[in-house]
Order: sequence, then C-alpha cells, then structure tokens
Amino acid sequence: AGGWRRGYSSAGATEYLHRSVVPTMHYQKSLPRLPVPKLEDTIKRYLNAQKPLLNDDQFRKTEELAHQFEKGVGRELHEQLVAQDNQNKHTSYITGPWFDMYLKAREPVVLNFNAFMSFNPDPKSEYNDQLIRATNLTVSALRFMKTFRAGYLEPEVFHLNPEKSDTEIFKKIIRFVPSSISWFGAYMVNAYPLDMSQYFRLFNSTRLPKPDRDELYTDEKAKHLLVLRNGNFYIFDVLDKDGNILKPSEIQAHLKYILNDSSPAPAFPLGYLSSENRDTWASLRKNLLDNGNEEALQNVDSAVFCLSLDDVPVKDLVHLAHTMLHGDGANRWYDKSFNLIIAKDGNAGVNFEHSWGDGVAVLRFQNEVFKDSTKAPAISPQSQPASVDSSRAVQKLDFKLNDAIKAGITKAKQKFDASVEALSLNMIQFHEGGKDLLKQKKVSPDAVAQLAFQMAFFRLYNQTVATYESCSTAAFKHGRTETIRPASIHTKRCSEAFVKEASKHSTEELQKLIEECSKYHGRLTKEAAMGQGFDRHLFGLRYLASSKGMALPDFYQDKAYAGINHNIISTSTLVSPAVQLGGFGPVVADGFGVAYSVHDDWIGCNVSSYPTRNGKEYLQCIYKSLEDIFNVLKGKKISN
Repeated sequence: AGGWRRGYSSAGATEYLHRSVVPTMHYQKSLPRLPVPKLEDTIKRYLNAQKPLLNDDQFRKTEELAHQFEKGVGRELHEQLVAQDNQNKHTSYITGPWFDMYLKAREPVVLNFNAFMSFNPDPKSEYNDQLIRATNLTVSALRFMKTFRAGYLEPEVFHLNPEKSDTEIFKKIIRFVPSSISWFGAYMVNAYPLDMSQYFRLFNSTRLPKPDRDELYTDEKAKHLLVLRNGNFYIFDVLDKDGNILKPSEIQAHLKYILNDSSPAPAFPLGYLSSENRDTWASLRKNLLDNGNEEALQNVDSAVFCLSLDDVPVKDLVHLAHTMLHGDGANRWYDKSFNLIIAKDGNAGVNFEHSWGDGVAVLRFQNEVFKDSTKAPAISPQSQPASVDSSRAVQKLDFKLNDAIKAGITKAKQKFDASVEALSLNMIQFHEGGKDLLKQKKVSPDAVAQLAFQMAFFRLYNQTVATYESCSTAAFKHGRTETIRPASIHTKRCSEAFVKEASKHSTEELQKLIEECSKYHGRLTKEAAMGQGFDRHLFGLRYLASSKGMALPDFYQDKAYAGINHNIISTSTLVSPAVQLGGFGPVVADGFGVAYSVHDDWIGCNVSSYPTRNGKEYLQCIYKSLEDIFNVLKGKKISN
C-alpha cells in the first residue's frame, strides 16, 4: 500500500511526504471564529493581572480608570468592534491589527522579533555532514512544500482523545463530510482542527521594508532556492518546469559547488541591510532598486526559502543559540519567512521572521522535515553528486553598490555588531525531575516552570514584574496568539513564602501554595487558548480608537497600562522530538527572553538578556527555585 501513497516522479525521487486521506484544508471553512470576550470579563481579567504589579494607591487609580472605561468610551468601542467583527466573518478581529502591529514596527527584525528553533542532530551521526544534511533537509523542505500545495499534508489537528480521532476509520469517514461542517465531526470525537491559513507564507515569501509599514510578499511561481555562503548570494532552480523536485544528486552537486567556491567574502555584505531599522533599510532598498539591482533583489525575495551555509562549526549549546538567533549578519537574510541554517558540522536550525506567522506553523514544518530527512533521507553518505555542470546551473548574484549603499552597509554592520555584543545567552538543564513527577503530584508542569520564573525574579530583584507567556489561538479561524499572564497574586504569595519565610511554613502549607498557583495558571491557560484573555481584546479596542482618529482614551494613558505591556519576563515554550533548542531576544531592553521546555524527566531553559540584567544569576535562581519546588512536592524541608 505504501507505493501508491507516495508520489514518485520520473527520477524516482519521492515528491511528497505523505498523502493525507483528509485534504489539508478540509476543516478550514468550518473552523469556529475567535470570540470577542465580554468587556466586563476583560476588565476583570486585566485588573487581576495588574494586582500583583501595583501598590494599593496605584491599583485604586488603575481600577478607577478601568471602570470608567468599561462604562464609557470602552463600551462604545467594544460595540463597534463586535459590529465590525460580525461584518468580517471570513477572518478574526485580531488579524488586521496584529499584522499591522508587526509590520509597522520600525525596530530591526533580528533580536527583536525573529525567533529560532534548532533541529536535533540526525540520529545517524554520519548524516550530520554539512553537505549531506543540507541536501536532505532541503529536499525534505521541498517535499513539505509540494505536499502542502497539493493538499496532501495531514491537516493540523489537536487530539484530546487520539485513540478515537487519530484513526484511519475516522479519517475515511470525515473526508466525506462537507468542509462547511467537517469541524463539528472532529469536535464530536474531541479533536480540534487548527487554523492553517499561515502555512502558504512559509515559502517564496519575504518581508519587504517600506517606509512606515512593511509589506509581505509571496511569489509561488518562483522555482529557485537562495543559498548564502560566506556572505555571497547564489541561486539555482530546485523545481523543474513541471514543478518536480530536482534530483537530490543534482541538488547535492550544486550545494557542493557552492561549498567549494573560493570567491572571497564581499567587502560589503548585503545581508547586514536586513538587520537594519526598517525605515533606514527601506530607503537603502529603494536606492538599490534605482541602482540596477531590481532583478537580483527579485531573486532574493521570491526564492523558495533561504539556505544559509555557515563556515563555522558549533562549539556548544550557547554558541548554537547565538548562531541560530543572529549568526554573523552577513550570511543571513532576516526578512525571508525563514532561513534554514546549517553550520559547518551539520548542526541545523531555522530562524524565522515573525509577522507572517506563529511558532505552530514553523514547528509543524520542522517536525515534518526532521522526520522525513531522518526516516527517508534523499541521499546517504555513500551518494555521489550528479555529474552536472553546476557552474551553469548556479548563478552567483551580483549587486551594484554605490557609495551611499556601501556606507549604509558599513553602518548596518556596526549597529548589528554592537547589538549582538550586548546580548547574553545563558542556559540550564534541570535534571532532578520533569513532567512525569509533576503529573504524579497532580500539578501542572507549565505552572511549575512559570512559578519558578516568578520566584527566581523575586529572589534576585525583590519584585514582581509584567510577565508574558504566549498561547496559540489556532483553534479558531485566523487565530494568532493570546497572552497568558503568569504573574498573579498566587505566584507572588508563593514566592514570598519560599524566598522570605520558608522556615515559617510547614511543607504542607508550601505544597498548598504551589497547588493554588497550579490551579490558577491552568485556568488562565484554558481561558487564553479559548480566546478569553484580555490582552488582544484591549489591543483591538485601542487599535480601533486610533484608526477612527479618536483621542487615546485615559485608560490607555495610565502608567500601569504601559507597565503591564513592558514585559520584563517574556516566555515561550515548546517540546518536540525534532527540536533541540529554541530562543528569542528580550522584548524590552531591561528584560529577559525565556525559552523553556518541560520534558518527561528534565527541564531546559534558555535565557536572553542585555547588560542591565544578569541572565546568569537569574538562571541560577531559576534552578534554585525549581529545586525548592520539587523538594517541597517530594515532602522535603527547604531552607531560604
């Protein structure tokens, strides 16, 4: 049965990852719409999140402003938002404002918005050779693209009861249920199909710098790959005229040719421009276009994706994180929807631009590509590259640079080097327990990790600050993310007890405090996933006010509103068999970017920071907090 389900091209190379019984977009039409929460719920949730961050006087003032807003201008805005939402049933109320928020931001995308996820090494060590891995990952990425475009990619579904819904029989039945009602069929067996509207932007896509607001550009007709090595730009076709993937041995030959090319690094590497302030970059790009580089830039922008081949091996996990989060600036094109990065030693990862989509789409791509490239690799260490004339197939892009552009590149490089110099990345692995033990003790693993971040910050800085945890709302049509607010009166109370007065409390009392945090965090998580947070709603109302040219309501001018949106602790989590490590920069200058994963028997944590904060000390405090929490759950006494 396997044979007919995989599509073979004339060359015998597999064109598809799999052929789903259920078409990829089968559920898309019938996905439920992202709800606009009730205004009173939003205000209540907002005030709950503000409580641990403010003293009594500040809180009273914020409460007053919130209730005025709820009764007055907020009510009007809310009614307008709901009316507008009812008129746009094809999308969600957050889609427009959220794209705008990302695309209007003028800060460089690197460190501020782009995130990375690095692949686990190939389990067969001889497959981690740079050329072999680059070829296999590239072919698997192309197979993913073709599978998705043909509608053969399995729909993304969140299964609460996989025995019932993740079965062949269910798939065979549901594919005959019309798209307009298919979601309900899945819902009946406790399966939640997820929005896949972002996926098409994975390929042939880039973010174009424009004055005031960037644009997303996609050209699905382009058949070439962009390869960066040593700061030089190369392109070659990876699909033939019929859209079949080039023979893997030919892709291997072309990549080998690029890896062996002895051209010197350019004196003015163009890659740095994509790390600039967006307005600066927009005017430099206009200059490039006016200077005869239109075709070359078109080749960069429309390429299937960007493959970055680095000449440096990775020393350790911290170096890996630096490589994938920013690298050297010359060998990246940060505006592409993603860069697939392969270090000299075959360490691989993805750095992705964030405006077009969220982690869930990129993670699905990485999971599929990792699985395919390790289980059904296109080439093996014994494979010989095809004897083709790569010097004809591979085109090295040539950019015409005038003095203004050269000066712009020099300046971009100085700024890039300074930002990277200021960035610290630190990580820990906590091996004294993980998901298994926490579930056995009936507490939420995510809640425990978040409690440790609060406790650690309290231990180090003696305060509770605005904290952000992202939660996908992909269960809804055109859903993006909602914010979980992990800092609560519960985590504050628990942190004070552990850090200041551990000896005063019995182990049972401390356990009870952890359980309260866990329960509350579980509730917040469920609410956020159901579109019932407060952040996106308040953001949508503010966006509506400004788009109507209204004066900014007093509620939004409150110092406390600015405070809760100055997220000093910004967090995000993922666990996947394909991913070794993920990370992102702090979202504010005095913040931490905390990427973490709770595994069955250990917890990993990767923290970014700038000089005003000490990431190393913060991580040591996180480790101590985890140790204390685990000890209390095991019934042991702890000391301050």
